Amino acid sequence: MTPFDLQQWIDKTTQGEVFATYKGAITADLISNILNLIENKLEGMNEDLKVKKKVFNVLVESLQNLYHHIDEPPAEEELDRNFAIFILSKADGRYKISTGNFVRHDRIKMLRDRMDQINYLSRDELKSLYKLILNNEEFSDKGGGGLGMIDIARKAGNKLNYNFYPYNEKYSFFSLDVIVSDF
Repeated sequence: MTPFDLQQWIDKTTQGEVFATYKGAITADLISNILNLIENKLEGMNEDLKVKKKVFNVLVESLQNLYHHIDEPPAEEELDRNFAIFILSKADGRYKISTGNFVRHDRIKMLRDRMDQINYLSRDELKSLYKLILNNEEFSDKGGGGLGMIDIARKAGNKLNYNFYPYNEKYSFFSLDVIVSDF
């Protein structure tokens, strides 16, 4: 097995028309700045308002997920403490929000199970699960009870495309691509 190459993943992911890309520490101030920048870019585009709103909402949830659920990167990478990557692009008339960060191996099964559950459910089932979690206040120690990923899938209108790339004996790189539909 060839080792995971972060730059190769970035190069592969930055296809199509790239509107924004960021690699580094994720902070609350950074999220605010990115969202303002993207909001201004989207406003200046000749795009359906509904699509712009979906893209923005999915981006908000994606960045908040990175901020709240990030693991420290492997020490040998010499990366910022809250290291993550995000890319907003458009190809074939569809927007794609790609995020990536390192995760400890002990978290992969839980993440994979959650993503697979979300991908298995229909739109109506996602809506019901979202309401169930909200009404039962089933929140995790990080606060959301998985609501962010459910919300991303609901708003995007597509399945979550994810992958875990083994990095070393302790970490994998988790990538998530969300395609935003215009329906």
